Amino acid sequence: MRVTRAAIVIFGAAVRADGSPSLTLRRRVMAAAAFGATLEAPPLYLPTGAQGRHGPPEAEVMARLLQDLGVPAADIRQERTGTDTLSSARACAALLRGHGGPIYAATSGYHLPRCVMLLRLHGLPARAAPPPEAAHRFLERWRWRLREAFALPYDAIAALWTRP
Repeated sequence: MRVTRAAIVIFGAAVRADGSPSLTLRRRVMAAAAFGATLEAPPLYLPTGAQGRHGPPEAEVMARLLQDLGVPAADIRQERTGTDTLSSARACAALLRGHGGPIYAATSGYHLPRCVMLLRLHGLPARAAPPPEAAHRFLERWRWRLREAFALPYDAIAALWTRP
């Protein structure tokens, strides 16, 4: 029986001024790699994120982290144009159209509902990968959740408005 290859879209986060990953970025990549290792066949990893304020593009930093965790370069396809969650989801949907295997969104727990929704609105049957454990204190987590409460409907409307 042939096993279909999953794709794991890893949504970016900040890169530090010295080019190293932020703790959030590192945790997202580590959670994605740990999840990928549980799948029946090695997945395709799709780290996404353009050049930010500092260092190299987020996708490049994540690809390097994945390789440091033992993921072969052939299993990584960088998406370097996404400047925010919506544009990243749009770009990944274009790259994965017709993929055929399961597609997972990998990001922080507070961010997962928006990422899955945006991939679905762009035509992908996305599911959530297990998120990393929350690293922030209680009040900080609620701040991020509140931000998502406003960003989710905004991005949903923008995605529907700009959908081809």
